[in-house]
Amino acid sequence: MKVTVLIENTPVAGLQCEHGLSLYITCGKGKYLLDAGSSGAFLENAKRLGIRPDDVDACILSHGHYDHGGGFEAYLKAYPESRVYAMENAREACFSTSGGALHEISVPGQVWTYGRQLLFVREVTQIGKEVYLIPHSTPGLGQVGKRAGLYRKKNGELLPDDFSHELSLVFDTEAGLVVFNSCSHSGVSPILAEVKAALPGRKLLAFVGGLHMKGKRDGQEICMFSEDEVEKLADALRREGLRWLYTGHCTGEAGYELLQSFLGDRVQRLVTGRTFCLPDS
Repeated sequence: MKVTVLIENTPVAGLQCEHGLSLYITCGKGKYLLDAGSSGAFLENAKRLGIRPDDVDACILSHGHYDHGGGFEAYLKAYPESRVYAMENAREACFSTSGGALHEISVPGQVWTYGRQLLFVREVTQIGKEVYLIPHSTPGLGQVGKRAGLYRKKNGELLPDDFSHELSLVFDTEAGLVVFNSCSHSGVSPILAEVKAALPGRKLLAFVGGLHMKGKRDGQEICMFSEDEVEKLADALRREGLRWLYTGHCTGEAGYELLQSFLGDRVQRLVTGRTFCLPDS
């Protein structure tokens, strides 16, 4: 399996960067595009990296936030035969209190006008050979959303986000499960529990994506989780047999350094333009 980071927050010479995430994944004969960043900038990076973003078996929107779905407007317009999988709830308006004031962070409405090119997911869905989309099924995640200051509007009412618009992309390889969850808003433990319920008896090889740890205090970046909470996360990942954790975007530098202090070289950075390989057999 090979993963190329088409766009991420970290500036890299010769490539565009923005607050967002987009990954190009090849596994066996399958090719997948996970998320499209905030704008169409990932398309320019793909060109510079020698990748054809239209030459994929499936595109996936991980959840209903602009920094993962905004770029799909340019993508769907450029490639009218393409199809994007998304949770049906991803169309709902999403909000955040990050930085203080409540503000909207939804996928731009123009994306949803490409109806013919959108495939909505309601349950565990197989999209390729041993490739699965696994939505949240854990109850009570609204409590996590409230703590994180994340909300969504349903039938005109503003509610704590229960992340029912979010899904995991999972590859069941001979070497183990590779789980992609772009922001992990609910926390890693519910995600892994859902994956194990859908694919029982399989060991975890790698987890790839942001961990939503980044926050601000007095203008400075902080990790929103305590050292004890991060240590418990690291212990849980070790118990699951994790060999690699590739993370960035909403994890933040402070969170990354804490994770690395507990997991060492198992933790690696997601950086614009980076390509890494994981065993699939």
